[in-house]
Amino acid sequence: MLSMLAKFLKLLNGDAAPGQVAVGFAFALFWGLTPFFSLHNLIILLVVFITRTNLSAFFLGSALWALIAFLVDPFAIDLGEWLLASPDLQTTWTTMYQSDVWRAFKFNHTLLMGGFAISLVAFIPVYFLSFGLIKVYRHKVMAWFEKLKITKILKASKFYRVYEKLEG
Repeated sequence: MLSMLAKFLKLLNGDAAPGQVAVGFAFALFWGLTPFFSLHNLIILLVVFITRTNLSAFFLGSALWALIAFLVDPFAIDLGEWLLASPDLQTTWTTMYQSDVWRAFKFNHTLLMGGFAISLVAFIPVYFLSFGLIKVYRHKVMAWFEKLKITKILKASKFYRVYEKLEG
């Protein structure tokens, strides 16, 4: 638990550009809110690897979003069912399902469809929210925290030694 918290703090305090960290958290939405063994997750992973995305933020965000998914899944299932049963979209779904490529994506699965739709809608807000929070943390919170006496005490603790080992 301490090492996971230390990794998160190292990520926030690190030299990685806030945009790279924020896009990692945003792409993690797809991995966390949809079933893991899906073809679209392989495509997301490929995009993460070929773009300037912070991998630590992506994998840490995936774990975070997977925990949040337990709360979101009932809503995602209902949303996926509504999208798949929508009379206006029936022609689209039928056409997609008749194609082998689209059938491999398994978008006819209600949880996958709902989670994917939520991820698409939340991608840009999560990116900008993460970006803003990282900037505020690095410019205000981190500077304020360094001045506290408790910080000096924590730097002498086992937790800080675990944190320092991650840098080396």
